[in-house]
This record gives sequence, structure tokens and C-alpha cells, in this order.
Amino acid sequence: MNIGEAAERTGVPPKTIRYYEDIGLVRPTRSGNGYRAFSMRDVHKLNFLGRARALGFSIEDCRALLALWNDETRSSAEVKRLAQDHLTAIEAKITALREMRDTLTGLVESCAGDDRPDCPIIETLSARDGAHA
Repeated sequence: MNIGEAAERTGVPPKTIRYYEDIGLVRPTRSGNGYRAFSMRDVHKLNFLGRARALGFSIEDCRALLALWNDETRSSAEVKRLAQDHLTAIEAKITALREMRDTLTGLVESCAGDDRPDCPIIETLSARDGAHA
């Protein structure tokens, strides 16, 4: 199948499929006229990559996961470690986002939002010492 059909079947845009080919994640065959020809295995890989990327795995993590997927002698411990590392990173981001939300909530609540120029949001953002509210 051509790139358009592969994109339609997988939900992965053609531009992304070309990028995945450029970095070696998928390797469709080329017909005599140079057009890409995607096999069902390529479609399975693209689906796999699409789901992994939707979960936030990096390209390098996807490369490692694909290698593990292709390795029938893999141990599930390797896969779990990779997923656990990613989960730990997500949890750290969630913690940081909650801290940002709490700080911003405090700033918004402390600002009168009236016609006066006094604004704790501006004061905090312009503080030279890096202090946070």
C-alpha cells in the first residue's frame, strides 16, 4: 500500500511516516518507480509507534521499544523498566505542573484585577531575586 493508505489505516500523518522512515524506524520497500510500498508489518509498526508516541514515549524510547517488540527473546523486565522510567518522568512533570498551578493560582487570587496599576503577578514576574509568591 502507498503512504496515503498507510496513513489512513494508522492515523499517522504522511509527514510523520516520512520522518519515521528518515530516522530508520520504518523501512518500507520501494517500487521500481521509487514509490514507498508499505506492508502489513509496516502498518503494525506505525500503529505501535502511534500508540507509543500518544503515551509520550520519546523517539529513542520508541526505537528501544520497537527493538524489544522485534526481539522474541526479550524479557518483559526490560520493557517494564523502560515504561517505569517513562512513568516516573511523567509523575515528575505532573508534580511540577501542580506546583506551577498552585503558584499561579495564588498570584491570580492576590491580584485585585481592578484599574490600579499594583499587580502581584507583575511584581513576582519582575522580581530580580527569582523569588516566587
